[in-house]
Amino acid sequence: MVKVAIIGASGYTGADSIEILLRHPKARLTYLTALPEECGPVPDVFGQFKGRCDLAIEPLDLDKLAKRADVALCCLPHKVSMGYVPKLLQAGLKVVDFSADYRIRDVAVYEKHYQPHTDTENLKRAAYGLPELFREQIRGKDLIANPGCFPTAALLAAAPVLREGWIDTTKGLIVNSVTGVSGGGKNPSPKFHFPNMNENLFAYGIGTHRHTPEMEQIASDVAGRSVTILFQPHAGPFDRGILSTVYMEPRKTVDAKSILKLYQDFYHGERFVQVCKTSPNLKDVARTNYCHLFPTVVKDRVVVFSAIDNLVKGAAGQAIQNLNILAGFDESLGLE
Repeated sequence: MVKVAIIGASGYTGADSIEILLRHPKARLTYLTALPEECGPVPDVFGQFKGRCDLAIEPLDLDKLAKRADVALCCLPHKVSMGYVPKLLQAGLKVVDFSADYRIRDVAVYEKHYQPHTDTENLKRAAYGLPELFREQIRGKDLIANPGCFPTAALLAAAPVLREGWIDTTKGLIVNSVTGVSGGGKNPSPKFHFPNMNENLFAYGIGTHRHTPEMEQIASDVAGRSVTILFQPHAGPFDRGILSTVYMEPRKTVDAKSILKLYQDFYHGERFVQVCKTSPNLKDVARTNYCHLFPTVVKDRVVVFSAIDNLVKGAAGQAIQNLNILAGFDESLGLE
């Protein structure tokens, strides 16, 4: 039995992590932490756990955490996370980090889009936690950089044709995504409040979204050459989910049938990536760890539609999938 702590348990990703771990047959929640003003019995913070979880969310005590847990899920914001991860690793814990602090290898790129990096030594030892692409690099590691939600949807959509060299990477990729309001976090900006979001749809982060360098780094790794991405996110009036459309220029003429077969072969045996024959629906992946993909060809361009739950496959579910790999468990434990 693996003992698991959640740091930053009072947010949306913390709640989804609790939900998954409560049904995990080989993992046990042993310690939950948050800011002092967000602490208290779990059912008082999240009413859905009344009668199901009797733990309390406590102020962080690293000594107590180290004694109670084997693995820490670090659900903290960018910059805050890197202040705690070194101490967790020094205490002998394995860490799955939800922030961007350990995703981007180039420190200058990270600092351009976020803030100064204070833990570059551990940055070198982190594995990028997208299991379907980097499973072998994850095994045996003690620090996993859990991918961003937008990059997860986009990279799973683009990986097969990038890896097989079917795409003219000199033309770049276009990624167009719509996310639900939970993507704004538990304390959203005024734009994400109900009176503005209801029956509304808008673009944001135009040309500036911080997930772009993460996408470009991993897409380049997969392709074996530099890849640039034009990424445009939008917010829609629904709770959870991301629907992404990825547009790519093929190196030679391809048809929809051959693209579909490539994706079916590439993801054969991958439990959590399902290749569909029609465009996916967000309702079909809501509250699951699945990614639904529909690859096709439109006007001689490769177009791939991708649907995930941003809080599960885009955050908590993928973190538990990574935890399962670290522990040597079946990847689906707690996630079906």
